[in-house]
This record gives sequence, C-alpha cells and structure tokens, in this order.
Amino acid sequence: MNTLKTAFLLTALTLLLVLIGSHWGENGMIFAFVIAAAMNFFSYFYSDKLALSMYRAQPVTREQLPRAYEVVERMTQRLGLPMPKIYVIPTDAPNAFATGRNPKHASVAVTHGILQLLNDDELEGVLAHELGHVRNRDILTSSIAATIAGAIVLLARMTWWAEIFGGFGGGRDRRGGGISALFMLILAPIAAMLIQLWISRTREYEADATGAHITGNPYALASALEKLDAYSKRLPMPGSPTTAHLFIVQPLLSRGDFANLFSTHPPIAKRIERLIGRPSVYGAPQR
Repeated sequence: MNTLKTAFLLTALTLLLVLIGSHWGENGMIFAFVIAAAMNFFSYFYSDKLALSMYRAQPVTREQLPRAYEVVERMTQRLGLPMPKIYVIPTDAPNAFATGRNPKHASVAVTHGILQLLNDDELEGVLAHELGHVRNRDILTSSIAATIAGAIVLLARMTWWAEIFGGFGGGRDRRGGGISALFMLILAPIAAMLIQLWISRTREYEADATGAHITGNPYALASALEKLDAYSKRLPMPGSPTTAHLFIVQPLLSRGDFANLFSTHPPIAKRIERLIGRPSVYGAPQR
C-alpha cells in the first residue's frame, strides 16, 4: 500500500510539472522534463555527498566508533544488506540520518549528541530506523520528490516572469495568461510542497515500523524518539529545507507554529503511538 501511495504521489508531482510546462505549449512540456531529468540526475548521484558535506559529517572507522559499528553490522547481516559507511556529525544536537541511492551506496550519519544521549538499546532502535530507510529505498524516493518539487517551483516562477515580460510568442491572451501564471506562482509550489511532505511523512512511519521489526523492540525506538524530541527542542540542529526529510527528527528550519504546517515529519507522539499504542513512553498518555 505504501509503495502504491508513493507511486501515486510521485506521479502527481510529475503531472503538476507537465501542467506548468504546458503553459508554454509542447516546447514547454519538453523543457519541464529536461529540467526534471537534470535535477534528478544530480539527485541520484550526488544528493548523498551534498547532504553529508552540508553537515560536515566525517567518516569513522570501526576502531573509532565500535558501538555503532557493531550494531549496524549485526543488523545488516540479519537483513542481508551491505555494510553502509558510518559518519559522525560534529554537533551536540541529537539527530541522525541515512542517505544514498541504493543499499550498495548507503551512508548512515549520527551526531555526537545522539551518541551521548541514548543508551545502547535506544541507539540500536535509531540505527534500525535508518537501515529501514536504506532497505525500503525511500531515501531515493524522497530525493526525487524534492527535486521534482524544486523543478515545479522553478518553472512556476519562470512562467510568472515570462508573463510579466511579454511571454513567449505574444499570441496568448495577456490577461488570462497573467491570471493563470499568478495561480501557478502561488498554488503550484504549495501543492508540490504538500505532496512532497506527504511522501516524507509516509516514509517516516514505514521506517519506524521497519526499525521496530528489525530489533523486535518497539519500546526502544519509541523511547529514543521521545528523548530526541525533548532534547532537540532544547538544542535544535539547524537544517536545510532540501535535507530536512532525511533526519530521524525534524531539524530546525524556522520558528513559529506556522512552520509546523510544513513539517517533513509526522508528530512524534503519533509515531510513538503507532509503535507502542500510546503517545508517550515516560509520561501519562495524552488525551
């Protein structure tokens, strides 16, 4: 079901991209596909390197981080996955992410903060969640969704400016074309963002379920999520909108309740409830 839902949402993004391109006729549609193809090529081969470099992640050896290596090695053997590269991000903010275009080219990054915060069972739950992303191949899905959404925003803006400066060919009804371009400028990026967020949130639920299944201990992952949620509010990790979907908990993008409407992650309480049947491990169940 999740695979079908993801395919449907990616198709919706692609159709929205084509719709914007059709504003310029057949050539516009071709142009839209060229932009999407170029952005997806970059995303497929270089999105992992970009994400790791953005957060100054450093590769570590088994000798440098045996605690994480032993857990990941044990679980990859259980799942039949290749051993991913392990990175450490030099920040006290607790977080982690996985990236890579497929299991053979995967990397798992953890922060100094998460290593200090979580006990062994909780760290195992987090790493199992990240390996769930690797096994489910949803990191590539999210990257493709992000690049298509970016192409939609770019084309919407180009359409708007083309209308302002006379459009292409001059044969279009200027007033009608201007109104449609205005709708594209405002509504198309919002629609693309909402579809992209839906994909990201679906992937997080699935990775949670996979991680709990791998370890056989959903309470450990639920406990880790609750700790990460609490400590991330005290010591938030600044993040980029282009990579926010990668992390196990939402990094800091902006302040204010309005930003929560465009969160790449489901609420932590709902994720915990799906894992253990109640929205909190340590506190009283929320009503």
